[in-house]
Amino acid sequence: MAAPLVLVVLAAVTVRAALYRSSLAVFIAERVEVASPLNAWKRAGRGPWWCHTWTQTGACGSIASAGPVRCPCTVSCFYAVVEGLALLDLGVSPYSGAIFHETPLIIYLFHFLIEYAELVFMITDVLTAVALYLAIQDFSKVVFKKQKLLIELDKYAPDVAELIQTPMEMHYIPLKVALFYLLNPYTVMSCVAKSTCAINNSVIAFFILATIKGSAFLSAVFLALATYQSLYPLTLFAPALLYLLQRQFIPIKLKSKSFWLYTMQYASLYLCSLVVIICLSFFLLNSWDFIPSVYGFILSVPDLTPNIGLFWYFFAEMFEHFSLFFVCVFQINVFFYTIPLAIKLKEHPMFFMFVQLAIISIFKSYPTVGDIALYMAFLPVWSHLYRFLRNIFILSCVLIFCSFLFPVLWHLWIYAGSANSNFYYAITLTFNIGQILLISDYFYAFLRREYYLTHGLHLTRQDGTEAMLTCSPRSC
Repeated sequence: MAAPLVLVVLAAVTVRAALYRSSLAVFIAERVEVASPLNAWKRAGRGPWWCHTWTQTGACGSIASAGPVRCPCTVSCFYAVVEGLALLDLGVSPYSGAIFHETPLIIYLFHFLIEYAELVFMITDVLTAVALYLAIQDFSKVVFKKQKLLIELDKYAPDVAELIQTPMEMHYIPLKVALFYLLNPYTVMSCVAKSTCAINNSVIAFFILATIKGSAFLSAVFLALATYQSLYPLTLFAPALLYLLQRQFIPIKLKSKSFWLYTMQYASLYLCSLVVIICLSFFLLNSWDFIPSVYGFILSVPDLTPNIGLFWYFFAEMFEHFSLFFVCVFQINVFFYTIPLAIKLKEHPMFFMFVQLAIISIFKSYPTVGDIALYMAFLPVWSHLYRFLRNIFILSCVLIFCSFLFPVLWHLWIYAGSANSNFYYAITLTFNIGQILLISDYFYAFLRREYYLTHGLHLTRQDGTEAMLTCSPRSC
């Protein structure tokens, strides 16, 4: 399997290198779907540009009040890593103003590797794909062993042989996962735009690898790094803990002492790692300014630059005195589903992790297509659910068409002036609804397959007649 993986890596690197040298690189870097105020690499360009902020003064001093307005200055109002590097070179704290929102470790990383930025992002993508490949390879072995054990214990119904995953089916899944990540157009665009989302994805991939390998220490360290980078991966603590508990054969019971002891150990490793990373950031800057500039920015959502998320339009149109309440409501969305999912999927932590990654990419405050690429890489892992998916073709078409319509409606709104923000937000809503329905469909298919495995494919009523399963996820 190593040779096919090498071929995929070579193809992916070739595509990225070609795009870096093409005129498309500048266009991709300017797309609001690819880069956000949190992870953009470079300013959109010199010369007149568009200030997209409704509630703040732009970098140039102009104030926008009713949608994007033409910025009269010659400096773009888009925030970027390059601006933070420039301030650092001048001996000024990157967080002294309101133009930079990346973490200190990232800014110091590129302070030394700025000349090799393109190479760094290509290597990061390759490392992410390799980590996912190794993680799913190990996970497939665990699934096969678990299936074999359950069959021997007669936990499965006798007529579900066609639902059991065979070694041949699982053999190519790790390669498909690496392929889905490296050659996904979302991933390629994120890399070409040099969005630091690629680094976030890499950290999460290594966290998943460490978790599946059963290393609680490395899992906690990489989870702390992921949380440090973008805050929302905090919700991955629950699926990681559940997976590690299963590997240690510790029962998931609230009255079990071993359960609480292991939970406290893992939580302590995680919190200590996070504290060490934050303290290291303080020593690098000799200041705590990065905390409100990074985490305060993520949580309060002060920049309403249009993106593929759900926040910007609501808060652009909302009265100021309602803003705080609805920011809290929107932010809770990411964390709200963790506990019910942990209860329902406590025996299936990997699927729980997949769903949680999708929730993060949909409901985070500044999402980009790079976030979506990460959870979509896991779709081949659940290929055995395809027979139970109800709307996969329609939803795939919705996501593809929306992806093509993003730049079209942006051009009609910003440049042609023949549309307005409602058009762009309508396609954003459609795209996110498509993602929500896709994940809901996979969730339904997963629960339905689990039900069939236990009760059999051919269900009968009490009178002996054939029955049909029409269940909601809750009743399953």
